[in-house]
Amino acid sequence: MTTAPETTIDTVLYTVRTHVTGGRDGAARSDDGKLDVRLSPPGGAGPGTNPEQLFAAGWSACFIGAMGLAARAQGLALPADVAVDAEVDLGKSGEGYQLQARLNVSLPGLPADVARALVEAAHQTCPYSKATRGNIGVTLNLI
Repeated sequence: MTTAPETTIDTVLYTVRTHVTGGRDGAARSDDGKLDVRLSPPGGAGPGTNPEQLFAAGWSACFIGAMGLAARAQGLALPADVAVDAEVDLGKSGEGYQLQARLNVSLPGLPADVARALVEAAHQTCPYSKATRGNIGVTLNLI
């Protein structure tokens, strides 16, 4: 089954391939071996990470990259200690499961209006932000 996106990719820059077994009580490995993790359910005592943690880490890293692009476009540099603390909630809505997220962005040393503009620009260009837009609740906090 394939769904048609609103936009298509003109040039593929990177493709990741993973193999997951056992679901939330299993393991995930990338074809290049750089990702090789055990999986455990959220909040459980198991030894592994969970999909929500992986999603939060990936989105945060991507978001910092998008802020860097926005900063360079404005002739600015991101502070060396830029950080994004992502909080991803897994919950229920009716009978189904749902995610919601908060991205808590730290841009120390930048004026609040400049920092807010970089956060907003990044949220428009970050692929994770685009993928979640209109699908889950997202709050952007400048801390």
